[in-house]
Amino acid sequence: MSDTNDVSLTLLLGGVRAGKSARALQLADARSGSEPSANVLFVATAQAFDAEMQRRISAHRAERPETWNTIEEPLALADAIRLSLMQHPSTRVVVIDCITLWVSNLLLTHLEHDNIEQFVGDETRALLHTMQHHAATATPSGEVPREWIIVSNEVGLGIVPPTPLGRQYRDALGRANQLLAAAANEVTLLVAGLELPLKHTRPI
Repeated sequence: MSDTNDVSLTLLLGGVRAGKSARALQLADARSGSEPSANVLFVATAQAFDAEMQRRISAHRAERPETWNTIEEPLALADAIRLSLMQHPSTRVVVIDCITLWVSNLLLTHLEHDNIEQFVGDETRALLHTMQHHAATATPSGEVPREWIIVSNEVGLGIVPPTPLGRQYRDALGRANQLLAAAANEVTLLVAGLELPLKHTRPI
């Protein structure tokens, strides 16, 4: 895969209700420039399998500015983002919320795969390749770095899951998080709404 050091990527990690999504919205608003209505792409990965999940999705939609460009894609993140950026080349900020559900969707769709951790790793690398290929956005004054903000859960701090499927999911998400953190120039762990910086380097 191509080097991703020139990608301006922020990874927000944490547990449930730690404040990750709210922080992602704040960062997107702050980094979107003078015309945020045309400059933010929000990529949602959740699927509404029941009424409770539908309410959660609706609540998250209400939190976002209506003028943001939103796509809902549970599986083919790289392809969906690539197509959107081709259609909206002036996009300054891309928010992906969240990797946690994306990995779950991949796992449940490919249960027959021999090595789901490797499969998720390959899908994550494909996403990173798309980010590297679309690392900058064109402006009237020239190209500027495109900001990428990704939300994911840290699920490896609890007990060992009691089922093989649960352990596969934990391992696959951990692999995705490692790959994203390695490529990111900024990684933050959120706990109870408080931020703990884990990594901060300037993109090349």
